[in-house]
Amino acid sequence: MKILHTMLRVGNLQRAIDFYTQVLGMQLLRTSENPEYKYSLAFVGYEGGNPGQAEIELTYNWGTESYDIGTAYGHIAIAVPDAHAACDRIKAAGGQVTREAGPVKGGTTVIAFVTDPDGYKIELIQRAEGAAGGGLR
Repeated sequence: MKILHTMLRVGNLQRAIDFYTQVLGMQLLRTSENPEYKYSLAFVGYEGGNPGQAEIELTYNWGTESYDIGTAYGHIAIAVPDAHAACDRIKAAGGQVTREAGPVKGGTTVIAFVTDPDGYKIELIQRAEGAAGGGLR
């Protein structure tokens, strides 16, 4: 068994695609439209997506521009070789860094947080090149 994807409902599909591809460096893997049920999907991810890595499914329900995220949602985590450099690239691309890179409280792992245009939190976890979970470069 393995994780295939995580689905996020978004208020503007193109804005979400732009964030995940242009700011976080993912690839747009595929899209689909379902006019009968009035929704559109876009799958984004790193290194070609499934079967190698899990993807993020961005779901736009036509006519819905925002959602309450809720208190159960935590965040998505992405491995990066250098969290400080990743934050610099994200800010330069117009992304919002909500916690600068630094050690996690009570530990030594370097993390940072960014927020996507719909308010979802994304944790950047610094990991050496080649470590499991490679992502944003």
